[in-house]
Amino acid sequence: MPMRSAILKLAIIFLTVGMILPGFYSSVNAQDGKPGLRAIGTPHDPAVQMSWNRYHDNAEILDFCERMVEAHPDLVRLEVIGQSYKGNDILALTISDFKKGDPDDKPAFFIQANVHPNELQGTEIAMYTAWYLAENHGTIPFITNLLRDRTFYILPTINPDGRDYFIYEPNNPNSPRSGLMPFDDDGDWEVDEDGFDDLNGDGHITMMRRKNPNGRWIEDPNNPLRMIRAPEGERGKYELLGYEGIDQDGDGRVNEDRTGYYDPNRDWGWNWQPDYVQRGALMFPFASPENRAVKDFVLSKPNIAGAQSYHNYGGMFLRGPGAEEDRDSYDRSDLRVYDLIGEKGEKIVPGYRYLTVYKDLYSVFGGDVDFFHGVRGVYSFVNELMTSYLLFHDDEQIGRWENKQFYEFDKYLLFGDGYVEWEPFDHPQFGPIEIGGPKKNYVRNHPGFLLEEDAHRNMAFTLYHAHQMPLLDVREPTAREISRNLTEINLTIDNLRATPTHSSHDLKNRISPPNVITLSGAEVVAGFVMQNPDLLVGDEQVYEPEALRVSNIGGMGSVHLRWFVKGSPSEIEVSVNSQKGGQSTHSFEVNY
Repeated sequence: MPMRSAILKLAIIFLTVGMILPGFYSSVNAQDGKPGLRAIGTPHDPAVQMSWNRYHDNAEILDFCERMVEAHPDLVRLEVIGQSYKGNDILALTISDFKKGDPDDKPAFFIQANVHPNELQGTEIAMYTAWYLAENHGTIPFITNLLRDRTFYILPTINPDGRDYFIYEPNNPNSPRSGLMPFDDDGDWEVDEDGFDDLNGDGHITMMRRKNPNGRWIEDPNNPLRMIRAPEGERGKYELLGYEGIDQDGDGRVNEDRTGYYDPNRDWGWNWQPDYVQRGALMFPFASPENRAVKDFVLSKPNIAGAQSYHNYGGMFLRGPGAEEDRDSYDRSDLRVYDLIGEKGEKIVPGYRYLTVYKDLYSVFGGDVDFFHGVRGVYSFVNELMTSYLLFHDDEQIGRWENKQFYEFDKYLLFGDGYVEWEPFDHPQFGPIEIGGPKKNYVRNHPGFLLEEDAHRNMAFTLYHAHQMPLLDVREPTAREISRNLTEINLTIDNLRATPTHSSHDLKNRISPPNVITLSGAEVVAGFVMQNPDLLVGDEQVYEPEALRVSNIGGMGSVHLRWFVKGSPSEIEVSVNSQKGGQSTHSFEVNY
């Protein structure tokens, strides 16, 4: 009898669990009718499906942008801002919550990528940023609030000619760095007549080597794909002949007049120098149609308060100046903002370092980071994407260029997919040689499985920067009757973020107009910008006292305003007009 009772109880328990568990698992694993468990921080079932472990050509970029607009019409807009030298469209996405105000009236963050066409992954990271913002709006409160208060202008590639050329034509990891404007590089009155030659037809321009008992190179004993210098005092086995090519024009040189001589990141209109000073510069600033289109777009958006340009290689957050002579354009107050953002970036993206261009890298004249700071007074960074630290998380490899770890990484994680093995070739001029080395999209560009993580981390850095752009909050005003026909109205405007409405460089050079705070709903007799409202220290603005002009609202700072108006108004309206701090209007009931 006791045994039968126990069995009955167990049966009831199993029956109950069987009825409860399916619903339990369904409630845990299904979210809004979507199967599985959402990975934290990732869109669960995005409206725009994308693969972030590969690289996309121009047609795919356009398709992505159009699908984004179709899926998120209240968050995403697409426009063509100009054409490249070859007539390809230069695309710009605007990302913001359009229901929460005009995007051009909000503080804006500008992102551009693929200035150098061989530096592919900036495009994917820029697109990932647009995708992540739109797909997580309404799900992650931080993203929702960010798009309520900010606008993002994102240009996935500003070099569409060079991008498809790099993807579909034989190249090495370093070519081309430019657009496709043709030039006579070697001065023989012929244009681009002696470029790379894909001798083995594999789509990659790799290295040529030839056996030579007096050569200075040998194979790495631990990795036969890698060439290293012979030890001092010992004979080598090979000589290196450069990248695959043939002397096409009979001038005794190989690959000396190839596509892509100029450097688009020496073309920006701040401290520009000619080619004999700054190698790669064109005839004058903004000589390339691509950069000129970007410049015109940027100048049409005075609300841009932060900027980011994606390049590679080396794992760096670079700030200006590019040249030492411009160091005085960055004063202590501006550097505090840069240091806050750059040092936080080192935590957000392990293995990346916060550096200064001229001091920690090399001198650059006419660079994009200097254009944004110098011409627009905008806090801007260049991210040099990908670093050998990402291979094995070895602290000794932070900031390093190509070294033996790329070969080990290829061996253990890519299974030989990163290199072309050395193979013999009968060269028409050099005779028997061997061809091999890294594929064009290895070393500089992320392997697929590393791309999405680095995209997210670098995006997070830009979102932190965008979050720290000015955010102005208007406190409720207070009023005090001075007499039966005169009222004093006091108002405080707080900047809730670390970036001021005007950088010191902006103020010094009067790049942006002052902030204008306008009181309406009452006849204004006098208006003051108060330095110390308690001690009655302030500056009166005699002309148009209702619209007080405030030169700057500092990061995490406040400005105090005081008006004297006729009568005893019951309601007033305050309008804030700040190019880089946003525009807004607020209505208040006046409390006495």
